[in-house]
Amino acid sequence: MRSTHRLKSALSWPDAAEPVFGSGADPDENAGAASSRPPSVCFAAPLAWPILAGIAELKIVGGAEVQQSILARALAGAGFRVSMVCNDFGQADGVRVHGVTVHKTHRIDQGIPVVRFLHPRLSTTWAALRRANADIYYTRSSSMLAGVVAAFCRRHGRRSVYAAASDVDFVPEKQALRFRRDRWMFEYGVRHADAIIVQNAFQQETCYENYGRRATVIPSAYAPPVNATADENGSVLWVGTIRDYKQPELLLEMARRLPQLRFVMVGGAGGLRQQDIRYFEGVKREAQSLRNVEFAGFVPYAGVEAYFNRARVFVNTSRFEGFPNTFLQAWARGVPTVSFVDTGSRQGLEPIYAVVRDVSAAVQEIGRLMLDDDHWQAASARCRMHYWTHHSMSSVTARYTKALMALGGGR
Repeated sequence: MRSTHRLKSALSWPDAAEPVFGSGADPDENAGAASSRPPSVCFAAPLAWPILAGIAELKIVGGAEVQQSILARALAGAGFRVSMVCNDFGQADGVRVHGVTVHKTHRIDQGIPVVRFLHPRLSTTWAALRRANADIYYTRSSSMLAGVVAAFCRRHGRRSVYAAASDVDFVPEKQALRFRRDRWMFEYGVRHADAIIVQNAFQQETCYENYGRRATVIPSAYAPPVNATADENGSVLWVGTIRDYKQPELLLEMARRLPQLRFVMVGGAGGLRQQDIRYFEGVKREAQSLRNVEFAGFVPYAGVEAYFNRARVFVNTSRFEGFPNTFLQAWARGVPTVSFVDTGSRQGLEPIYAVVRDVSAAVQEIGRLMLDDDHWQAASARCRMHYWTHHSMSSVTARYTKALMALGGGR
């Protein structure tokens, strides 16, 4: 109870306790600005800086960060004033990249354990949100940040958007929230967000069932590079962070059963803990022991594009996902997908890609796609058409524009 009281006090942070930054602009100024202009939008995305700025040396590639970077650039191009709140990776505060102004918070490892939750983490994040001075604040994926953003917006009369990043975001017993504090803050964020955006119908249903909130479905977006293409003579590709729930070992079993085919695995360790490193090293050793598997390890987001250009089939072995960005990288090129998860993507009643239940079914479908050209051509055309209809930048940007304009400035 004492811990929860401190959290509630922190999330009701009074202005008198906040330091003055920059020009001293207050979030409540310009209250009478014309409502006809597009509202300004701030993405609260702590780890997105390396992806937004394209810094290959920083080994961070998360699906939520990729989508926020894509959307931030798209909305800036559509005429919105866009900002982003990120951790301190050494960038200058207020730097502008691709039309997006980035306000920094704290270094990932900064501060004393336990105490650092309040300072520098909460204090610098709150200050950066103030400096952004936006009409709408957007955060994505289940974390305590959802609560911080919602509380900030309620405190200053702004609008907040929570966007789901995984199918377990609204399933309490499966959320990746280590501490009771973080769970309380995340649930506060979900219950107090002005709008909730989800990737698919499953997330929409679980959001309503478990939190009583109605959510809007807006698909993920992707802008393929100009040279994006499938390779009809290419390999079987797997791309993802090497984590246990992504089950990369299943791909290696498929490679053993299909020794005549070439497999490529791309992905870095799923964290900095010793158990994460050990798991990664184990998968790496196993992959390198197979003659028909190329293990690429960590590859920056921009560099992964070249691997999709070399692929004929893309495989996903996860136990659960939200909507993988890798699906869009594959589909925009016409690379068919075989996956253990069903995103609900349909053309009429027909699934866009092959959803399988076990390794044997996956092996059968991979073999057919790799060896049967007619089957591959039909699957390639189906997924490419679905991408352009539902996930192209123009389609998704239009839907986000409508949703954000409906929220308005909220001052």
